[in-house]
Amino acid sequence: MKKPGRIFDGLALAGLTLAALLIHGYHFGIEDQAIYLPAIRKLLDPGLYPHDSAFFLPQTSATLFGNLIAFLVRCTHLSCAAVLFIVYLLSVYLILLACLKLSRRLFHEPHAHWAAVCLIASLLTLPVAGTALYLVDQYLHPRALATFALLFAFLGAFPGEEPGEPVGSVPLSPGRLLWMTAWVAAAATVHIMMAFYGAGLLLFLLWRAPGRAKPPASAAALPLHSLWEPASAGWRKAARTRTADYLLLWHWYEWLGILAPLGTLEGISRIGRRYALPRVEHLSRRLALFGLAGLAAAVVTTIPKRFERLTPYQPLRCFHLVYLLLFLMVGGLLGKWVLKRSVFRWVALFLPLSLGMFYAQLQLFPGSPHIEWPGVRDPNPWVQAFDWVRGHTPKDAYFALNPHFMELPDEDFHGFRAIAERSRMADVVKDPGVVTLFPAIGNRWLKEVTALKGWKKFTAEDFRGLKRRFGVNWVVLEQPGVPGLNCPYQNSRVRVCEIP
Repeated sequence: MKKPGRIFDGLALAGLTLAALLIHGYHFGIEDQAIYLPAIRKLLDPGLYPHDSAFFLPQTSATLFGNLIAFLVRCTHLSCAAVLFIVYLLSVYLILLACLKLSRRLFHEPHAHWAAVCLIASLLTLPVAGTALYLVDQYLHPRALATFALLFAFLGAFPGEEPGEPVGSVPLSPGRLLWMTAWVAAAATVHIMMAFYGAGLLLFLLWRAPGRAKPPASAAALPLHSLWEPASAGWRKAARTRTADYLLLWHWYEWLGILAPLGTLEGISRIGRRYALPRVEHLSRRLALFGLAGLAAAVVTTIPKRFERLTPYQPLRCFHLVYLLLFLMVGGLLGKWVLKRSVFRWVALFLPLSLGMFYAQLQLFPGSPHIEWPGVRDPNPWVQAFDWVRGHTPKDAYFALNPHFMELPDEDFHGFRAIAERSRMADVVKDPGVVTLFPAIGNRWLKEVTALKGWKKFTAEDFRGLKRRFGVNWVVLEQPGVPGLNCPYQNSRVRVCEIP
């Protein structure tokens, strides 16, 4: 491609990245950042989290994501929040760039290429049914960095720039194999499970190709050592809080979200065969087989009780890649035959779709700004309380909170450890996810959450009992609080109190 074309692509993708930010928003310290951000903070300041690092370090130390962000913070001298925001925008840009490159391997027409990318940009926060995942989260998750790396790896399965060229017509060269292996390995450095499923999909895409590929080395990199740790009572209780991991607990619409894409992929493969789109036919057929394999693995590993220890590895998370590539092809087909060069049709499709996704995000985080800009004071009362804790309590302070605090009204899934930078007792929202992967901390988790049962009826004496038993010396309470505690901070929703 000539230089002017590259400049246009870069500007267009930058514009789509900003449009995606406006549509889907951005949040800091929410959901899985409650696990990853404390690990980054501890790398930057080892004195933090002296009481509870066992609830996040086992999961985060297996990759280099935290080290990468900490390195960037040290090098740039920017705040951690600013670095996370910049890398988030970069990850979205790179995902869209990879989608553009892949669409050019599948379709001839430029309007098909850009329709594919625009559809992905419009649907970044689309939930992947039954997996508790989005295509791309509203915050920086290592999954986003792994996703762009895997999309670049998939380019190796579609060599050459001619979409009408059959996939198997070009032999698998050592250079292509090295390209794919390197990108899968790069994905593994930030998210091992994503790399595992990405390597699996590559094998499906390359299956029966001349000079068939061996599994990339990173495909065996899943940290299976914890799989052999015994399932304690704490592990079982934690695992059963993750209903997405148990197929028999699914709702009907979650099953529809798995089965409907498989049927759609079969339909797309027939379209590809009928209209001489061999790469579309190949990708859709292999995606369907990959999804069926994931579904079969999920049935085997989540229904029989003897295999319950396998549930944390969530075979159906392979549908994250299935959804992403499915909508890439749907967008390309819409651009090729429906949207074409009609401005009205483009607006008629993407404006309502974008507004719908925007509205859904406003409903999902009603107590927070749609975009939580780094360095800007957040009006969320829970975040304000956590900010106060960070600035006014000692590093070794140990907190107790409602074990369901992330699910309370207006809290909007913000992580206490991520924002307050202080230790807290275990919760039943995020900590169980780490426990299911690392059963060794299961009994500690169970002991702590059991001690917090009946939280709403706790008195000052109950909190003093927690202090005697666990060493906690601070507590975050909903208004109106509990008599008998000294509360140096309060706002309309929250009090921060010291336990005497």
